Amino acid sequence: MNESPSSLAEHQLLLEPGTLWETVLDRRNWAIASGALQSIPTDCEFVEQDGIRFLVRILANLDRKQKAKKQQEKVKETSGKEVNPFLPYDENLFVADISDTHLFLFNKFNVVDHHLLIVTRAFEEQETWLTLRDFEAMWVGLAEIEGLVFYNGGSAAGASQRHKHLQLVPLPMVPDAVNLPIDPAIADARFRGTLGTVPGFPFVHAIAQLDPNWARSPSEAAAETLALYRSLLDAVGLQYDANNGNRQTGAYNLLATRQWMLIVPRSQESFEAISINSLGFAGALLVRDSQQMERLKTYRPLQILQHVGCH
Repeated sequence: MNESPSSLAEHQLLLEPGTLWETVLDRRNWAIASGALQSIPTDCEFVEQDGIRFLVRILANLDRKQKAKKQQEKVKETSGKEVNPFLPYDENLFVADISDTHLFLFNKFNVVDHHLLIVTRAFEEQETWLTLRDFEAMWVGLAEIEGLVFYNGGSAAGASQRHKHLQLVPLPMVPDAVNLPIDPAIADARFRGTLGTVPGFPFVHAIAQLDPNWARSPSEAAAETLALYRSLLDAVGLQYDANNGNRQTGAYNLLATRQWMLIVPRSQESFEAISINSLGFAGALLVRDSQQMERLKTYRPLQILQHVGCH
C-alpha cells in the first residue's frame, strides 16, 4: 500500500485536539459498567539486570481471557470462519474516531490501565507493513497522550489478532522516576546519523530519534516517521517490499514514544513458555504464575529477550 504525504490531505482527522484523555476517562467508566472492559488483575515485582529494573507482572486470573479465546476457536470450528473482534467491534469498547481509516478502542482484557488499541476500520492483515496512515494515527495518539505506542508484527512477535492494530499505553509505566524500565539503556544509545543502537541490548535492533514537536502535526510527522521506519527495517535486515500485498518479510516488534522509535526482529514468540511481545522489549514482562517467575529470574530478562529476538 504505497501512499504519498499528499494523500493524507485527501482525508480528515476526526478527533478534536485536546479531547482524548477526558474521553478515555469517561468512556472507561462506561466500558466497565457495561461489563465490556475486563481488566486482568496482576501482582508486580521488579527484576533488575544491568541497570534496567524490569517490571514483571504475574497474572492473577486468566480465566476470562482463556474462555473468550476458546469461544472464538469454537465459533471458527463451527462456521469455518475466524472471529474478528474488531469487525464489528464492541460499541462499549469504542473510545474515539481518529480518521476515516483508524479509531481508538479499549483493550478488552487489559493489564495496564487506559490501554488503547489503534485499529484500522477496514480489515488489514497484522502481518503487513505499517503505512503512512498507521503512523498518522500513531501520532494522533502521542499528541494527546504521552505514551508508548507498540506494534506486534506477526504471531512470532506476540500478535494474537489478525486484524491490524497498534497499541498505546500511557506513561509512566512504572511508579518511579522513569517513564519506561528501559529508559536508562535508551539514554546510552549511540547514533550514526539518524539511526543507532543501544549497547546494553544483546539482540539485533535499531533505534531512531524522533522529534517531540512532530506531535503538533500528526500528518506531517507520519511522512517523517514512515521514512525512518523503512530505514530501521533495512538496518535490522528486514527487506521492505510494498509488493505481495504489502506483506512483511519477517516478524518484528516496534516501539515508539515522542522521542524515539525502536525495531526488534523476532525469531520466536516465547522462551521456556514465557510469551514475549513488544512490551517485553520496553522492560515490562508478563508471567502466568510463580513458576514462570522463578524461571524468568533463573534465565534473566535480557537473556530471554535475546532468545526470542535475533543474535
